[in-house]
Amino acid sequence: QVQVVESGGGLVQPGGSLRLSCTASGSIAIMGWYRQTPGKQRELVAAFSSGGATIYSDSVKGRFTISRDNAKKTSDLQMNSLKLEDTAVYYCKATSPVFAYWGQGTQVSVSS
Repeated sequence: QVQVVESGGGLVQPGGSLRLSCTASGSIAIMGWYRQTPGKQRELVAAFSSGGATIYSDSVKGRFTISRDNAKKTSDLQMNSLKLEDTAVYYCKATSPVFAYWGQGTQVSVSS
């Protein structure tokens, strides 16, 4: 059974840190993290290329770090120096050769 589950979201003050985790099960591989705010399209935050290189959006480069354990099918997103504009629902994306799978999302709220 294919399943993707995110955890670790919460409320944090500007400048603070959070660590999101993703666990996948089934014949899929975790590819990256995306986020979405109301009324906007889901956007890439950080991901792995097919060759395993890390990709970051310009808005999070230098502040966020993505990691992955392929054997355990887990991925973490370490988020530092959080800003108000990082507030969003964060989703983990995993793929099979045919389909993409998403978790239910975890809310990250940055507020003073």
